[in-house]
Amino acid sequence: MRIVVYGAGSLGSLLGGLLQRGGHDVTLVGRDPHVATVRSEGLRVETPGGVETVHPDATTDGADLDADLALVTVKAFDTETAARDLATGSFDAVCSLQNGMGNEATLAARVDYPVYAGTVTYGAILHEPGRVECTGVGEVVVGVHDGGTGPADYLLERALVDGGLVAAVVDDMPRRLWEKLAVNAGINTVTALTRSENGALLDGVANGLARDAARETARVARGHDVSLSNREAVESVEDVAEATAANTSSMLQDIQSGRRTEVDAITGYVVDRAGEVRDADVDVPVCETATRLLRAWEAARGLR
Repeated sequence: MRIVVYGAGSLGSLLGGLLQRGGHDVTLVGRDPHVATVRSEGLRVETPGGVETVHPDATTDGADLDADLALVTVKAFDTETAARDLATGSFDAVCSLQNGMGNEATLAARVDYPVYAGTVTYGAILHEPGRVECTGVGEVVVGVHDGGTGPADYLLERALVDGGLVAAVVDDMPRRLWEKLAVNAGINTVTALTRSENGALLDGVANGLARDAARETARVARGHDVSLSNREAVESVEDVAEATAANTSSMLQDIQSGRRTEVDAITGYVVDRAGEVRDADVDVPVCETATRLLRAWEAARGLR
């Protein structure tokens, strides 16, 4: 199967490398020098099971591509660019595997293909151009972004499962997206602000902040008719923090590298959607404070 992975950062490179290893014909869309290295030397994929160099196609131009499936793994603030490029190509389906919320709506507004959403718990680090490490084998869960079943369910299942990933196609994607948002709000923003690894959230003051951010996200989800209890949101945060205790979250990696974060699509999204809840008083003070602090950090460095 021909698969385009639009966004050859840590996660996109890992997924693309694993799918290429699994027998698919993969094209990575990314930036130099990573793309140039992959084209000349291949992509070194390091997993708990060993190391293998694979040779997917790679390009810096995401326009006019033709494939069975496009997986979108860019940062949330680059989704509009991805949508414009993918609209010029030809695909049977497009699936967002991004952090945060709102990405699928941006894609659906531009492309004429079925739009799917997904959550990914694989850990990935792009150490240098042409070299990606899997820091934890997780799961890819995908489904129609607004719930139910869709015309490309079988295509997604074939692409991911036959490609060797631990994956499933589900019909309750809205709830899963909000649950992941609670995890991102609790882990990414708190670790970014405290400069700590994920495991630091399992106790102490950081644990309380992470739990509060998750609870706030769950309350907003329920305000939008998505069934997600506070307990479920908190348990998800703590389960992921425990399973990835030694990991550095993607938002902390952005902070450490001086890059813009995805705060707008995570706690910023929670704050925005809290203001849309009718007939309810939904306060989100932790998410609001985290959002303002991270935006201030970005603004001070000319990243906004």
